[in-house]
Amino acid sequence: MPDTTASTDSLKLVDFLCFAVYATNHAFGRVYKPLLDRLGLTYPQYLVMVALWEQDDQTVGGIGDRLFLESSTLTPLIKRLEAMGHVQRSRDPRDERQVRVRLTDQGRALRQQAAEVPACILEATGLTPEALGRLQVDIVRLRDHLMQAKS
Repeated sequence: MPDTTASTDSLKLVDFLCFAVYATNHAFGRVYKPLLDRLGLTYPQYLVMVALWEQDDQTVGGIGDRLFLESSTLTPLIKRLEAMGHVQRSRDPRDERQVRVRLTDQGRALRQQAAEVPACILEATGLTPEALGRLQVDIVRLRDHLMQAKS
């Protein structure tokens, strides 16, 4: 009969890195929610806006690649942002299959209102900017390794 002690002992939530990340994601959501409610955005909409504030006039596919989101998930988010007046969608004249997304004046102005969000998040983490930077590098490295791992 195989020894199951080691495998049984490895099934503790406290030892699961994935559970720690999952629970941390929920905690981030609780901190972000009131900040983003003031902006009238959900977290995924905020990410789209941040991507566009970094580089305006992107394709839906390009935004999806940056945010690790499929077009089928991203398109409704962008349509809602367009209905709110923050972005404008149009077909790329060079390739009609591509939809380009551009900030409106209102969308650009929203950046000023969102400027306080990163500092609020940093404060909520209780980390120094340097410690947060190191943690982010480690998490991105972990994500990249996991994405390369074969199922």
